[in-house]
Amino acid sequence: MSAQHEVDEAGIRGQVGKIVEGIRAKDLKALERLYAEDVVSFDVEPPLQHVGIAAKLKNWTNVFTFFEEVDYEVRDLALTVGGDVAFGHCFGRLSGTLKNGTATSGMWVRATFCFRKAGDDWLIAHDQVSVPLDMATGKGVTDLHP
Repeated sequence: MSAQHEVDEAGIRGQVGKIVEGIRAKDLKALERLYAEDVVSFDVEPPLQHVGIAAKLKNWTNVFTFFEEVDYEVRDLALTVGGDVAFGHCFGRLSGTLKNGTATSGMWVRATFCFRKAGDDWLIAHDQVSVPLDMATGKGVTDLHP
């Protein structure tokens, strides 16, 4: 592994860490700095795709409206880094205390990130969040753990 590759991978891992910090702090401005302006997000909420930074931040606004206190955990982050693009996948879990006072342990989702290098920063150009589908019922399976 080259020295530049190690620096880039560390930078991307740092960006994922900033996602966690931004979510926990409910800090939209911090999250905004992590995404490319033209980000395309395949999130768990309809519609099928959310295009642009405003649409992505609207998703986070919805989360922050729903939760009084929010936590996010990332497990098993794996990265592949190229010259100016990279991708990674992990498991993520959003949990916390809802506005009505109910504590929830959340659910584990599968997350994929595609990064594009912009100067010295790695910005998220695409992300996808999903749960497995039970083919017999057509419903998402949300009780699995990594």
